[in-house]
Amino acid sequence: MTLDEYFATGPRHERPVFDAVVHHLEGVGPVYVEPVSVGIFLKNPRKFAELRPLQRWTALSFYLRRPARHRTIVRKVVRYGERYLHVANVADPADLDDDLRDLLTEAYDEAAG
Repeated sequence: MTLDEYFATGPRHERPVFDAVVHHLEGVGPVYVEPVSVGIFLKNPRKFAELRPLQRWTALSFYLRRPARHRTIVRKVVRYGERYLHVANVADPADLDDDLRDLLTEAYDEAAG
């Protein structure tokens, strides 16, 4: 599935959030974007984050080696083995502030190394 095919059926708020996330990550390093039926996987080469559309926001999930806090992370942070799953509710590109971008960069770096 191409990105155009994927976004043809999604909610309007999803593409701007995706663009903001990818724009940030392209400054961090190479990112492989894999659109699938349920969302978009972000890899470097292994998956380190995903974007899943919901009605009012896009769920941005990522793993870290530690629990973290951010105003958009409203679900309980769950431990899976040595890592913690974080899910941020991102309704608008403005929600992707410096602190959330730092957490996403940390997830990218941990997956790469």
